[in-house]
Formats: sequence, structure tokens, C-alpha cells
Amino acid sequence: MKLKITTKQIALIAVFSALYAVFRIIPIGPMIGLSSSFSLSDALAPLIGLILGPFSGGLTVIIGTFSAMALGKAPVFLGLDFLPALVNAVAVGFLIRRKWLPVVALYATVLTIFLLSPYTLLFVQVGSIPVPFMWLHLVALVVLLSPISSKAISNIRKTNIAYIALSIAALAFIGTMLQHLTGNLLFQLVFGQPIGGYTAETFAGYWNMIFYAYPVERTVMIIITTLIGVPLVKILKQSVLPFKDPTTDKTKNKA
Repeated sequence: MKLKITTKQIALIAVFSALYAVFRIIPIGPMIGLSSSFSLSDALAPLIGLILGPFSGGLTVIIGTFSAMALGKAPVFLGLDFLPALVNAVAVGFLIRRKWLPVVALYATVLTIFLLSPYTLLFVQVGSIPVPFMWLHLVALVVLLSPISSKAISNIRKTNIAYIALSIAALAFIGTMLQHLTGNLLFQLVFGQPIGGYTAETFAGYWNMIFYAYPVERTVMIIITTLIGVPLVKILKQSVLPFKDPTTDKTKNKA
């Protein structure tokens, strides 16, 4: 597969990099265990992948993240702050092009590393019932592997607003849960020993709080993504987005 970058793609990368940088400066909620906050840019990451694809979208996130740092947004993860949103954009970018294998492999790899980490809390005690900490991540993996993701990719090409909204929400759900897993791993890497001072017990305390917070945080992100994404898709679908069905589009290999 040849990777060609067109003038239109360069323009889109420039526009969305600047937009991502601005959104990254806008806080929307605190990060538990960190003296930082989630940014509005987290809701933009899956849309960047959807519009620009895995490669241009990933590059856009990287440029946007470092541009935000230049504008005063302090790094949280030793300069690796672009990684969570990067995997989000890359995953959605592959999915919209009907390339499931790279996304499944990426999701399985990140989830496995998270499960094997000594700082991960596998179960949270809810009353007398042990509940897997990553239960919602497992739901997202099921959505990825099920016909839901395929339907979302097909329905986003339709004109019905409800179909587009549900499709964006489904794809953003997969991307944002993968982003959350990657962010959790960075949290452990940077703040766990030997780099940081957090112990397994310290992390366990934070995980018990995060367990109740992250489903709400992710739901809010997906709602914002959908609200921004529906009009954006409606506007750009005919001129920019790769939304022709690749099973019938004779020009698909030129994109």
C-alpha cells in the first residue's frame, strides 16, 4: 500500500492540528491521582481518525499535542502525552476503512499488557461482588468484534442523522476505551516505580476511585464526540471523508 499525501491532506492536518491544540488547552474534568485534567481534545481524537485516517490522523494528534505544549499545556507523562489519543485516532482511522485486524491486535496487546501489569487492580469489590476493573473495556472489545462495528461503518455512510450519530458513538466508544487503557498504562509507567514513587497500594487506592469515575468520563467524551461529529460528518462527507462503500467504490484504491 502506497502512502501518498495530497495537498488537501496537508491542509486538513494543519487545520485539525491547530484545532486539537486549542481543544487540548480546554479542561473538562480532573484526572484522579494527577494534578492535571482531561481536555476537550479527548473528544476530538476519534473524529480526527475518522476524517483523516490512521496515518494522517495519528500525525495530527502528535503535532497538535506538542503545539498545545508550546502554547503552555504542561506535559503529564514525560512528553508521551500524545500516545493515548494517538491510539484512539489510529484505531478509528483503521476501522472506518474496514481494517479490523490492526485494531483487534492493538486492543488485545494493550489490554494484555494492562492485565499483566503489577500495578493493575483486576477486581473492585462492589458490595460483596468482585467486578472486573476493566469491565467496560471488555464491552468495547465485544463491540469491536461483533457486527455492531461493521454496521456502524456502513450506517455512517447514510444520510439519516440518527444512523450517523449512533455510528459515531459506536466507533468513538471503541476508540475512547482504547485511549483510556493506554492512558492507564502511561499512568503506571510514569508514576510507578522506579520512575515515580507510587506503590501497588497507592495505585489500588486510585483504581478504586477511578473504577466509578471512568464510565461517566468516557460516556461524556462519547456524547461530546457525537455532538461535534454529526454536523462535521454531514458537512464533510461528500468532499473529504472516505465514506463511499469500498465494496462498490471503484476509486477506493486512489484514496
